[in-house]
Amino acid sequence: MGSKPRAATMELAREKANCSRTSREGFIELNAWVPNQGQRFLSNAFPCSEPHMVSLEDYDKIEEEANGSGVLEMGKAGAVLALKVVMILIFTAWMSLWFLKPTNLWTRRWKAAERSARNTSFGYHGLDFAVYTFPVIALAMVGLVYLNLQSWGQTSRQTRSSTAALSNPIVTSNLIGILSSVEILSVFLFILFLAWTFYSRISHDFTKLAPVESLKLDLWQLKYLKVATRFGLLAEACLALLLLPILRELAVFRIIGIQFEASVRYHIWLGTAMICFATFHGASTLFIWGVSHYIQDEIVKWQRTGRIYLAGEIALVVGLVMWITSLPQIRRKRFEIFYYVHHMYILFLVFFLLHAGDRHFYMIFPGVFLFGVEKLLRILQSRPQTCILTARLYPCKVVELILPKDTGLKYTPTSIIFMKIPSISRFQWHSFSITSSSAVDSHSMSVLVKCGGWWTSSLYDNIQAQLDLDADKLKSIPVAIEGPYGPSSMNFLRYDSLLLVAGGIGITPFLSILQEIVATQGKGNSRYRFPSRIQLIYVVKRSQDIGTLKPVSSLLQNHPSQKWHLKLKVFVTQEKQGGASVGELINEASQVQTVHFGIKGPIYSIHGPGSLYQTAALVAIASIVFFVFLISFNHIFVPSEISRSSLHSSKLIVSSKMKAPKEKGPSWVADILIIASFIMSLACTGLVAIILRWRRVKKETPQDEKIQQRSSTETKGAVEEDHEIQFGGRPNLEDVFSAFLNETGTSDIGVLVSGPESMKEAVASLCQQKSKCFKLGNKKKKACLSFHALTFTL
Repeated sequence: MGSKPRAATMELAREKANCSRTSREGFIELNAWVPNQGQRFLSNAFPCSEPHMVSLEDYDKIEEEANGSGVLEMGKAGAVLALKVVMILIFTAWMSLWFLKPTNLWTRRWKAAERSARNTSFGYHGLDFAVYTFPVIALAMVGLVYLNLQSWGQTSRQTRSSTAALSNPIVTSNLIGILSSVEILSVFLFILFLAWTFYSRISHDFTKLAPVESLKLDLWQLKYLKVATRFGLLAEACLALLLLPILRELAVFRIIGIQFEASVRYHIWLGTAMICFATFHGASTLFIWGVSHYIQDEIVKWQRTGRIYLAGEIALVVGLVMWITSLPQIRRKRFEIFYYVHHMYILFLVFFLLHAGDRHFYMIFPGVFLFGVEKLLRILQSRPQTCILTARLYPCKVVELILPKDTGLKYTPTSIIFMKIPSISRFQWHSFSITSSSAVDSHSMSVLVKCGGWWTSSLYDNIQAQLDLDADKLKSIPVAIEGPYGPSSMNFLRYDSLLLVAGGIGITPFLSILQEIVATQGKGNSRYRFPSRIQLIYVVKRSQDIGTLKPVSSLLQNHPSQKWHLKLKVFVTQEKQGGASVGELINEASQVQTVHFGIKGPIYSIHGPGSLYQTAALVAIASIVFFVFLISFNHIFVPSEISRSSLHSSKLIVSSKMKAPKEKGPSWVADILIIASFIMSLACTGLVAIILRWRRVKKETPQDEKIQQRSSTETKGAVEEDHEIQFGGRPNLEDVFSAFLNETGTSDIGVLVSGPESMKEAVASLCQQKSKCFKLGNKKKKACLSFHALTFTL
């Protein structure tokens, strides 16, 4: 997180107005505060006798280099703006396709374009892929470059405050959760789009309603069948967006600042809507066939449109099973069932392709393509496996795991990792919030695991069983790691004050935030404006749960208030006890049992995802390879079919009045070619990714026991008694907010909450009530509360 030498020189040049030139021996005296990093740079590059004295010649060099850096920053800002414009144009064009697709104008023009492209090397397959699928892939690639270039830490307060009103909570409900104005607007526009799509399709169908020759249906049956068919298209629209919210590394939501763990609920909403539409579509179709006694004939034969309805019914059953097992009642209590059943998405997508056909599949293919590429990169990222260096068992049934990481791996606070321990389960991955800071320890990272289910309890028991073993008998515990995944910025550092509210194990992201603030402030990084006052509200059931604060106990004792003021308020809800201080309880509850695993041989560090530029390049390779194989396979395996179709089409031009004949054969050949092309693109991309990964791991220096010694170091000392603890009940959050607002006055306050959903909803409601800066009629400057809910349990 420290500034580079070039950034240090830039900071010095910006202080020119506060520097006084002196003719004494031809030196410049820097009266302004100079970052420590900048001082080190000066002492190394331009040695001088006094720490704040630089020769005029050397200062001119510094100023010249800083001016060059300023030009570079201006060019970088211009590139960021250009990429932002490109992303807006791509997204607008892709959304326009969905709005125009139901219209007759688009249908006529698109059929003509497909006929024109059919006889070219491009083919209608290439045209469909380029128009329907590639825009979202291009958006993901441009977005990765944009995220890499954007200077998150230099956003002004005015910019953040102007957008905070849109992300603040507007609706808090037990049923739908916490919704901001942006989310409400997005949901409304999506519902409006679905209504427009359905109306356009069904109105066109009813104006040209004609009985099907092979089916003798009544008028009401025919209309009902048309309605059921159009509900299938609504399910298709939901499916097109379904996989985008659960992307981790290629997440398009990151472009607008929404992280993976926060966007998972959009996946839940879209999946529920899709299942509802698909169930009505499939059940209504079966109902019409049942009452007309054609169900046995229609469900198992290929239709004139190239589809088979049996595949659709299988996809519906698979989707229903996945949706039922993902309900909270099953997901939370029987996570293993949810996890394994959810992998049936492969069957669902294959049968959807066979049912809908290749043309409809290209509409939902962007999410499938990006998810497949990312899944491949995630598998490679978790190789090779590493081992747990140190484990600490807390009395509150919490285990802290110390893991080795590459020194070049940097991550921001509130980041999460996904962990798999093959000795417990060969397939299950679980997410955990990182409690350490890469700015504090460059060799390791740590996570806290609360024992609650079978998997976490098995981990705790496995480590506890090795407590009494000799060092030479300890068995290492191999682990596979994906991530870290987290925000690209540290926006919380730019608030005037911070109010942190945590419940139970929800304290984990705040541990990393507190450590990061101290480390960043200690390095004198002036690109951030640090909060002057921080208050942490920690709600636990039992006093022994306070032991989880041990990683930041040194922060509660070693940092005087003139730098930053941190106040801790602990509420113990299920105990009645008095007289004990926070420091005493932390020391008593944090009597940990430590296990240093004996690891023989080199230890592979956690390297994390590749660079954003590298990931964008791999996505580009995958899309190009898919496109090439798709066109090649179609020219190799179906040339005669295209020729016959073209010949048949030319003979019927006059009689059909320019209407293209419908396909009479099944479309499974085109479906197979899409699957084969996708597999080949993943194989080629995986080969390139393996080479890049191998070169990255090869450069790693094998770690030794120094990591264990450093990781097991614990800070001793008494915690300052400026903190409070209360027993016997939950906090009155309204009183807490009022008191904090009185202390901070008219400031910009960041409110971060991590814990149960009920706590998040209560805090969101208070932020909505207490925040005055966005309410009409307030001409005076008032306290502005920016709400952020942290989620790490998926």
